[in-house]
Amino acid sequence: MKATEALAGGGDAGYFDEKFAADEDPWHYENSWYEKRKRALLLASLPDRHYRNVFEPGCANGALSAELAMRCSRLLCSDFSPRAVALARARLANFPHVQVQVSAVPEAWPTEQYDAVVISEIGYYLDAGRCAELAHLACSSLEPGGALLCCHWRRISDDFRTAGAAVHGIFTQTAKEKALREVTLIRDDEFLLQVWRRQA
Repeated sequence: MKATEALAGGGDAGYFDEKFAADEDPWHYENSWYEKRKRALLLASLPDRHYRNVFEPGCANGALSAELAMRCSRLLCSDFSPRAVALARARLANFPHVQVQVSAVPEAWPTEQYDAVVISEIGYYLDAGRCAELAHLACSSLEPGGALLCCHWRRISDDFRTAGAAVHGIFTQTAKEKALREVTLIRDDEFLLQVWRRQA
């Protein structure tokens, strides 16, 4: 079965569980220069040195989460793959201020407000409607002065439901509607990275 068929059939968590069961680092977060470089630029793009309360949905095995944990007082991570969550919990075990839970977004978006929300390479696994709901929830859950970061690969994969550029188009439109101000835009050959802030 092709990836797109598995995702369209509602087997999202199972599909990703299989990927993490076959390889604990299926996207080469540890060794890929693309991943290391993107992560460094992503972290540098967060405008504040320290955050009080951060949400990172789609945390995968926690490679980015471990670095976000050093920039905040509280971090909530989630993923809909139980296998990915188990790997992330093991990686983040030494950070008592980090919570990792199994949940899917946008359906199980938390009710708290955050001073930073990080959406990294998950939007294209959603169809346009669910991606728009994700953007709405991410923008609406920011505290005054809070930052929303969105980053996606610019290439195409057969398991994407929405192209990365289209994801950023949806987030850009929603941010404008919610009166968020764009503070960072990186159009790299490999990825798009944007940061918006809610007025303090």
